[in-house]
Amino acid sequence: MNSKKLVLRGVVAALALYGVVAQAEPLKANVIHWWTSGGESAAIRQFADAYNKAGGQWVDNAVAGADQARSTAINRIVGGDPPTAAQFNTSKQFHDLIDQGLLNNVDDVAAKENWNGVFPQSIIDSIKVKGHYYAAPVDIHMPAWFFYSKPVFQKAGIAGEPKSYDEFIADLGKLKTAGVIPLALGGQPWQEKITFDAVLADVGGPDLYMKVYRDRDMNAVKSDAFKKVLASFKRLHDFVDPGSPGRNWNDATALVISGKAGVQIMGDWAKGEFSAANQSAGKDFGCFPGFGPHSPYLVAGDVFVFPKTDNPTTIKAQNLLATVMTSPAAQVAFSAKKGSIPIRPDVDGSSLDICAKEGIAIMKDKSRQLPNPEMLLSPDTQGALIDVVTNFWNKNQSVDDAQKAFASALKS
Repeated sequence: MNSKKLVLRGVVAALALYGVVAQAEPLKANVIHWWTSGGESAAIRQFADAYNKAGGQWVDNAVAGADQARSTAINRIVGGDPPTAAQFNTSKQFHDLIDQGLLNNVDDVAAKENWNGVFPQSIIDSIKVKGHYYAAPVDIHMPAWFFYSKPVFQKAGIAGEPKSYDEFIADLGKLKTAGVIPLALGGQPWQEKITFDAVLADVGGPDLYMKVYRDRDMNAVKSDAFKKVLASFKRLHDFVDPGSPGRNWNDATALVISGKAGVQIMGDWAKGEFSAANQSAGKDFGCFPGFGPHSPYLVAGDVFVFPKTDNPTTIKAQNLLATVMTSPAAQVAFSAKKGSIPIRPDVDGSSLDICAKEGIAIMKDKSRQLPNPEMLLSPDTQGALIDVVTNFWNKNQSVDDAQKAFASALKS
């Protein structure tokens, strides 16, 4: 064999070797999210591990605080240094980015994985815009779960879970008499709004809830029924402690975990904190979704969006992220740590806790599902309503004035 043939064979062998190396190079993905508490960090690690095992390289970019994380993502997208993926809520928060052409779609993944036939319609309505899928949903959260300390309930002489708003108020009174904080509330505007929405959905009922948030019906807002909702919401203020204002949600959860407080109204992500503290649902703490056994189930959650890029390697990384995050195994592993329920109804949830199993069962009853307000309102309107609710909660404002302020904000 002459020298030219030997050189040629060497080049071919080198190229082949390089091809193998290039294919083995992991798909690097810079992911912005706001999951920084103990339970949240354990949950997001499930996605990171699954992505790495699938041939990727997860580059974690955790930013404390949802608003701060979203701002960081948007600033990087607009500034020309976009992450591979960024977390948003299942809402209209990212729809402006779609309108501005700043997101890639993941239609290929959605078609291959049959998202249209698997995911709940309320979720599809949020992530599918003008016929294209622009986000990968990763969980279903219900923001109005009630978590309580079983030992504290027993100490207060509360035998069972309340079956109505009035029974809940009576139980808060028993907790107060027992010398514990009855209602552990993180006094931040978004948490106060969650509490208000729980009261609106249950005391007001699904019809009033949808008339207010979906239809923006002024007659509904000005009704006696809505006035009752406001009064019922403010009544809860008698059962929070002086340390509530400004408290983080997970610090409020810690009060229940430690037995210093009786109950917390919070999204099911709070279960991650109980899990991190080695407490088990049904044994150390209890959970119920609303003020009664047939309460509406508010559907919320989180998604990851994929900033616009023409780089084929980055697009591959985005598609791999969307595939891994929504896969059955990763969904179950994530939900077990996060406290959510899987976005897919076709997974085996037998390993999940009793709260998650109850949530999965409820989601099969479409009549109990209500979209969270962020699915129905623009971020600006939602923000204006949060301001109204927190002002009413924290100041000596009359119900009538709060009702007028709510109507005004809803018109904006």
